[in-house]
Amino acid sequence: MPRHVPYGIALLGAICIERGHLVQVYDENAWRKGPEVLGQVFQADDWDVIGLGGITTAYSSIKAIIKQARGNCPDSTIVLGGGILTSLPREMMTWLPEVDVGVVGEGFETLPEILDAIDAGHKDWSKINGTISYSKDRDLVLSTERQLVKDLDSLPYPAWDLFPLEEIYFPNSQVLFSEEGMLAKRRLDINSSYGCSLICRYCYHLGISGDMRYVENSEGEATVAFDEPGNYSRTIRYHDPKYVVGLVKYAYDKYNIDFVGFLDENLMTMDQYSGRTWMNDICRLWIEEGLQPTCSRDGVEHDENCKGVHWSGTSHATLCNPEILKTMRQAGCSHLVYGYESFSPHVMRTVGKGATPETNMRSFFWTLESGIRPIPNQIIGFPNEDFKSLRENMLAWEKLGIVVKPFFATPYPGSEWFTVYRQRILEQYGGDLEKYIEDLGDATKITAVISHNFNAVELLGLREMMVNFDYKRIREYEKYWNKAHGVDTSEASLPTSGATFRVND
Repeated sequence: MPRHVPYGIALLGAICIERGHLVQVYDENAWRKGPEVLGQVFQADDWDVIGLGGITTAYSSIKAIIKQARGNCPDSTIVLGGGILTSLPREMMTWLPEVDVGVVGEGFETLPEILDAIDAGHKDWSKINGTISYSKDRDLVLSTERQLVKDLDSLPYPAWDLFPLEEIYFPNSQVLFSEEGMLAKRRLDINSSYGCSLICRYCYHLGISGDMRYVENSEGEATVAFDEPGNYSRTIRYHDPKYVVGLVKYAYDKYNIDFVGFLDENLMTMDQYSGRTWMNDICRLWIEEGLQPTCSRDGVEHDENCKGVHWSGTSHATLCNPEILKTMRQAGCSHLVYGYESFSPHVMRTVGKGATPETNMRSFFWTLESGIRPIPNQIIGFPNEDFKSLRENMLAWEKLGIVVKPFFATPYPGSEWFTVYRQRILEQYGGDLEKYIEDLGDATKITAVISHNFNAVELLGLREMMVNFDYKRIREYEKYWNKAHGVDTSEASLPTSGATFRVND
């Protein structure tokens, strides 16, 4: 079900329109009408450029669209960008030979320059920074790296009018994480920052966090690389609070929105980096501009008569505090998503997030006490996942009074774990990386397994027993597993209750 307007494409549309180009959008994610309607779209005009973008999990859909686009529009320039291209530029251009030019990294300046070049009749893409394309000899050429936009506030507001808001997105506004989200009727999402300062080893920042660098591969060809053990870099960028609140006020006045979802990787990272002024200023301006929900203002229960704009976003266990959470709630924050990942100390030490079981639990209760609903995300199948860590998660759920159905640890292209486990991934897909990319989803299903202890069948079964708190069968299977793997269990301790976490006041 389509719920989120493609924010990056909406921004690119606004930038290109601002610079004098004619832009139309067919939102396949929204309409989902299939090849027949796509064919009508391709034949509806004489398109100079057909541009696509997305994340890696959209590969199969994008591949089909590109093939159809080339068949219907042989003279159009096909441009591909976004995380899907940036994470594996040489591979994507090889798998998708119909693409004329790929946009590597941030496209805010690159795409308009491509359009300007087409208007001028020049199609030497190698002269445009941040591109990858084929030379006349069919060699892939990676141009000079595109620098990130320093002044984010120079960006225009997204061109939301290009998308089916009334037909598709507003009717799907409900966010089932809080009462306010469930009652939302006109939600839009915004992005107030780009990237994150953390080094979570399962995460990929899409080339917009300063984590991307140009290197030579084993064949001596220019390509891009991202985080790897001991090699991290970050560029922290965020909008001024006046831009953020001004954007929301614009959407409120024009579209009568009642809810905003912050798409940022981590709001609390930006707040910490600003010296703890950024989120306070956003909340203050939110209230001053008349966006504060009336239920928050008047201290009453939320209902359908509430006026104003509620909002949600992301948080981090070690970076939030009771004071900022209370301020956020007063301004209308309804829920915050926490990537807790695990409640097992030895697993958490390998993730790179800097949190502990104690900070996870502390942030959960702080958020509840502020009146904001905490939404915990977790993962199993980490490289050092074991029976002890599974039980530690279950014990934490009992203490918190919740049940979490964990995602599976998935080494997405661009992440550190993709770099580290690439050979292992290839072994699981017969040496065919494209098959792995086609298999990727939203981590709710098993793809490539990076766990050293469990295979795919085991992870699926263990997760099912976890969410049912089936300590007995997990313990029985552990005995079988230990025997099969020659593990000495003479001094093994298998607790079934009694969490050992300490929550500091």
